[in-house]
Amino acid sequence: MSGDEELERIKRRIMRRMMRGEPERREGSEPWRDGEVIELNEANFDKAISTASKPVLVDFWAVWCPPCRVMSPIVEELARDYAGKAYFAKVNVDENQRLALRFRVMSIPSFLLFKDGRLIDRVIGAVGRRGLEEMLLKAL
Repeated sequence: MSGDEELERIKRRIMRRMMRGEPERREGSEPWRDGEVIELNEANFDKAISTASKPVLVDFWAVWCPPCRVMSPIVEELARDYAGKAYFAKVNVDENQRLALRFRVMSIPSFLLFKDGRLIDRVIGAVGRRGLEEMLLKAL
């Protein structure tokens, strides 16, 4: 996904929230939103994962990665389908290299599953919807 495409996606997400009459999000507030994929970074990752009340599937990706672009709509679809059961997030590895190193992400896309603040599973590559769902179902 190019920077322009990412910006347009963010604009559409904000517009949907505005149309639904949802309040503006404030910095430091609870990051999780059922049915949506949020962006995590080095500054908010630990707090977000540790306070999540549901399992969290985190997509470690990069803009230049074709398999990541293939998996992105699948992650968004799963976020909608598993709303209320799990949370979904993305981490851009180019912008958050320390997180990638910390979790030994050497290939992308890499999907890490957290439950109760702990890493419980991971899968690497464009595994499709079935591969992600199999991993998710272990935590639900």
